[in-house]
Amino acid sequence: MDKTLENIRRNPRNVRFDDLRKVCDRYFGPPRARDSHLFYKTPWQGEPLVNIQSVRGMAKPYQARQAIKAIDRLEEESP
Repeated sequence: MDKTLENIRRNPRNVRFDDLRKVCDRYFGPPRARDSHLFYKTPWQGEPLVNIQSVRGMAKPYQARQAIKAIDRLEEESP
């Protein structure tokens, strides 16, 4: 899983949706709502939000960057 996360960090423009979903599930638990987007609960209010969607099997680059930003914040705030 760490290799997948590093690949996303290196190239957020070429991320398979399923890979990003697995990483988000690991860090944030199951998504709150399932629709065209998957919304993940974070322990803070506001930015960075974590919601992702599939476009022909790929994650949107800005959503991959937001997820990485949220993971970084989560790791910073963990004791």
